[in-house]
Amino acid sequence: MIVLALDTTTRGGSIAVARDGVVGSVLTGDPARPHAERLPGDLTRALAGAGLSLAQVDVFAVAAGPGSFTGLRIGIAAIQGCAFASGKPVIGISALEALALAAPLHSGTAMPSTLGVWMDAQRQEVFSELFARDNRADPVRLEVLEGPQVGAPRDVADRWRSAHGSLRFPIVGDGAVAYRGLLLEAAGGAVEIIAPPPLAPTIAVMAWRRAAAGERPLPHAVRPLYVRRPDAELARDRAGGGT
Repeated sequence: MIVLALDTTTRGGSIAVARDGVVGSVLTGDPARPHAERLPGDLTRALAGAGLSLAQVDVFAVAAGPGSFTGLRIGIAAIQGCAFASGKPVIGISALEALALAAPLHSGTAMPSTLGVWMDAQRQEVFSELFARDNRADPVRLEVLEGPQVGAPRDVADRWRSAHGSLRFPIVGDGAVAYRGLLLEAAGGAVEIIAPPPLAPTIAVMAWRRAAAGERPLPHAVRPLYVRRPDAELARDRAGGGT
């Protein structure tokens, strides 16, 4: 089974091609150029690098969010277009869950018992989610301790420390890197901060596992995971006197 995976939740993003759960080709994007300029050309280049054509892809996968509204829309639309053209399924993957699994998969280390994810949400906020390892599952599966949220880094750190007694567990993501000083202060200097690896390889493996288990959703079924409401909705609320 061949999976083509795309991540546009960050400016650079990444693309990966996997065959039967083994990643064979990875392309990282140029953050200086917007996704709209690079897609679908980068998808074609990634397939060519793997010696494959679009018609040979069995399953398409895409990071469904959270992330920038524009990046998510462009990425999902590009993958849906490829899938509609070839009549293949599309599997949407949470970027937060992919980040949680990407760190140990990328480094080859064991999944910690508890792992936090912080993605930079701009506006001095982070997208966050907190996971625990499900020791009963093989391969590793994640149990959600706190679902996807967006908020000020200090508020998230204080909430997690209050709920779990400390912040002495790894936190992965560009948000963790951006707010390293705040996290070290909140944790008393005892927190492991993990820079995010490219997400597309992990998305490809996650999608392969789900497709192998029988999940084959139609392309139009993919929905973006925004977490934060779009600016247009907030503007309408303000204009109408809503809260």
